Amino acid sequence: MIKNNQKRSKTIKLTKEVKIVDTEILSDSWYTLKRIAFERSNNDGSVSREVREAYDRGNGAVILLYNKKNKSVILTRQFRLPTYINGNEDGMLIEACAGLLDKDNPEDCIKRETEEETGYRIRAVQKVFEAYMSPGSVTEILYFFIGEYDETMKVNPGGGLEEENERIEVLEMPFNTAVNMMGNGGIKDAKTIMLLQYAQLSKLII
Repeated sequence: MIKNNQKRSKTIKLTKEVKIVDTEILSDSWYTLKRIAFERSNNDGSVSREVREAYDRGNGAVILLYNKKNKSVILTRQFRLPTYINGNEDGMLIEACAGLLDKDNPEDCIKRETEEETGYRIRAVQKVFEAYMSPGSVTEILYFFIGEYDETMKVNPGGGLEEENERIEVLEMPFNTAVNMMGNGGIKDAKTIMLLQYAQLSKLII
């Protein structure tokens, strides 16, 4: 944090070293919540001790499925409890297809998730970037992909896995409709917004 009496042009030095002192598992039910004590060096040479909590749910992958000819995209709609308890009236969220890696590499993961959730067996995907989605509290890195689809790739209805109690609705919509939904509140999922904006900036669908 820059104080009022500091010049904004002043270079802020990064810490030289971080040492994990202690890790305590607070919860290991759905995913893993840890309390971590660590030390890090200050600019003056002293060492400070801090404690933070970090939620480890593994890493994931997400994809925007698009069709240039029809100028359309495939999204999903499903219930998300955290949004329900934080103001989302019915808990339903429109998202790009995504899933956890589960020890797969990101490309294999997203191809698997695409078929399970949407019913499309895509032939090729392109990684466009990766990002920490909530770096203040969650360890997850998310790998972002795009991939073209057409009707010949539809091999099943999609909807997710019954054994995981997934009830996923598959949505095909015009790309412009999805873009407009970012502005009117119809799409509030961050990873989906990031991919739709990437598609806009790169003129993926014109």
